[in-house]
Amino acid sequence: MSTPEKPRPLSQLREAFVNAASDEALQLLLKELDPDPRAGAQQLADRARRTLTARAGERERMARLLALRDELTAGGAQGIAGIDEVGVGPLAGPVIAAAVVLPKDVQLEGLDDSKKVPKARRERLAEEIEAVAVGIGFGEVGPEEIDQQGIYQAALEAMRRSVASLNRVVEVDHLLVDARTVPGVDVPQTPIVKGDSKDASIAAASIVAKVRRDALMAVLGARYPAYGFERHMGYGTAEHMAVLERFGPCPIHRHSFAPVEEAARRKR
Repeated sequence: MSTPEKPRPLSQLREAFVNAASDEALQLLLKELDPDPRAGAQQLADRARRTLTARAGERERMARLLALRDELTAGGAQGIAGIDEVGVGPLAGPVIAAAVVLPKDVQLEGLDDSKKVPKARRERLAEEIEAVAVGIGFGEVGPEEIDQQGIYQAALEAMRRSVASLNRVVEVDHLLVDARTVPGVDVPQTPIVKGDSKDASIAAASIVAKVRRDALMAVLGARYPAYGFERHMGYGTAEHMAVLERFGPCPIHRHSFAPVEEAARRKR
């Protein structure tokens, strides 16, 4: 009669769980854990099952986010770009747009509207997006142009520039745009209300645009240290408003925005 195989130490099983990058590895581990009567092994088995369930849910969520792109691809479109912009609301700094074409098979865990993703995860996601994307284009419109055009037109222009930049990398057949239509672009477009929460390509664009703008505002914060741009990114926080009241606008403020215009008038 053969002697039952002695189960592995719990420390080794926990290490195997941590290193189980694929579903197949987790399922193999579960086969080992399920008959193991030790409480620690059963707790680990429960964690493995929850992880498998979470991974399946994330794949389903990504499939929903990619559904429209996949439908367009099935209809013959190839370069399908998601477009989004960041920086419409701040009192200072540029508005930046991104255009992103994701590959056919893509899994970006936690991908969502940039406003819903914590900073550290957003920065990691931006790196992952840049590593896998078929192409990325950026468009930037600075404070002076914002004052000349108005913020709505400036945001559209940033989007147009992002598509022009992307076109130098990959041919674009269709645009998926967050809630509007990009002017001056001769390809079909689909505007999607709250698109950064509903479409993977638009969400990816919102992530990389946000990370790029935040990095730029940190650089501008070092250039104009009194204003704290690296903390509030130019938004009208209490800190920003207090400094604006004390020192008046600096060269990267949007003078057409009422709080900046009023601060400038009081400093004259």
